[in-house]
Amino acid sequence: MNLVSLLAEKAQLHPERLALVDNWRGKDRVVSYGDLARKVAAGAGLLQESGLKRGQVVLVFQPVSIELYEFLLAAFHAGLRVMLADPTAGRNFLSLCCRRLMPDAFFGSWRAHCLRLTVPEMRRIRISICAGWFPGAWSWRTDSAEVPLVDVADDEPALVTFTSGSTGVPKAAVRSHGFLLAQHEALSKALDFEDGEVDLITLPVFVLANLASGLTSVLAATDLAKPGSPNVAAIKAQCEKYNVTRCAASPAFFERFLASADGLPSLDKLYTGGAPVFPDLLRRLREALPNACIHSVYGSTEAEPIAHFSAVQASEETDLLTRRGGGLCSGVPVPEIELRIIADRWGTPLGAVDMDFLSAGEAGEIIVSGGHVMRGYLDGLGDEETKIRDGEKVLHRTGDAGWIDSRGRVWLLGRCAEKLPAFPADEGLPADSLRYPFAIECALREIFPESRMAAMEWQNQRALIVGRTCGATEAASIEKHAKDFGITRVIFLGALPLDRRHNAKIDYPALREILRNEKPRAD
Repeated sequence: MNLVSLLAEKAQLHPERLALVDNWRGKDRVVSYGDLARKVAAGAGLLQESGLKRGQVVLVFQPVSIELYEFLLAAFHAGLRVMLADPTAGRNFLSLCCRRLMPDAFFGSWRAHCLRLTVPEMRRIRISICAGWFPGAWSWRTDSAEVPLVDVADDEPALVTFTSGSTGVPKAAVRSHGFLLAQHEALSKALDFEDGEVDLITLPVFVLANLASGLTSVLAATDLAKPGSPNVAAIKAQCEKYNVTRCAASPAFFERFLASADGLPSLDKLYTGGAPVFPDLLRRLREALPNACIHSVYGSTEAEPIAHFSAVQASEETDLLTRRGGGLCSGVPVPEIELRIIADRWGTPLGAVDMDFLSAGEAGEIIVSGGHVMRGYLDGLGDEETKIRDGEKVLHRTGDAGWIDSRGRVWLLGRCAEKLPAFPADEGLPADSLRYPFAIECALREIFPESRMAAMEWQNQRALIVGRTCGATEAASIEKHAKDFGITRVIFLGALPLDRRHNAKIDYPALREILRNEKPRAD
């Protein structure tokens, strides 16, 4: 089933309802469901006119805009495969991506076409299409003759997304039409989609699920590549103008709003994830929006969503477990997913017979399976380290450590790859919980909410890196409490490096590089 068929259904039901809203060069633009469906069918006609055929690959470098979604949906409508790669990752990365999967066409802005000409592999792409005008390129238009929707099998690839691999070779997440439909079903339930809601978009991939559910998507008027630095005034104006009712965003995005004089927009539903959602953030969000439905969401590129946790379920009991080193409560797994804990053997390929399943209260690797869990990467590159095949069933190794409590809730402890030297945990907690950095970071965050910290093994010690300078009294207090969690060395830096995507997760490899090259102060 072609996922664009759901857009056509919504267009028939609500042709005048706004589907997309964006802000282009300071001006608002809108497109209704009816108009979007027509533009998509006509855009698919242009793609066929350009010579593209079902199953061929189009590399897309287009800013988040109405044109981006017109093109994506038109490509899916025509049975094409869309390839995405981060253009800011560098020319060598883009060259490697094209060597792994050579595109048949390229779509992007005129700036993207200038970049294309600087990468030899991209210059060889046969068909080029520009969102505006560029010499030698087709200009993107949606006034061609409309063509029928191409029927596809559920397992036919729709979206191929390249990320940097641990070996330096890009690996590609392949999402089929069936996968995207299953993800839509899981997201619509976990995030409580209701027909007619208006959603502020900061996570572009959610737009496809919104359109399949009949929501209006307002593309946030800000640089979505910098979620920690949103344009607060512009976004609040959008929310008021279009009566935005809900938003899903990185914790860094909401932190900036809470720190601003204007505060949060008036939202009915708020979902945050993609990075750690600490208990103190949930408390502050509830204080700011006491009548809103607020959830943290746990998921990954390969499986979104996995679990979610309502702010009203946060209690002294969950906060106390976090303060003792139990990690971060992420709630009960969504019904569409099967989540298990196995003995942590991260870094070692596993088969079905190698899995050692653990019981409630025991810490280990988190593995998941289900219809919206990605079954494999392009050409199998990356499968050995992250996939376990049990007959027809494929289980995904998230790389996260965690445990399940007696109520079925998942508690996150940190990345398996960052395991620390052993240190005993409190009675009633998993024996190995304090071998993982996140359990320690969460516990100390409850005591020192103003400090960003990273626990890691450094020079054969259990070290704590503090992302700001402190006075002698505060530094001594941090060191004293850190000892309770087996920390033998505390290092103070001006700031800690964060991930590029969400601006909220500690970038441990980058932090190690900083420690190797600098002489931070240790107390």
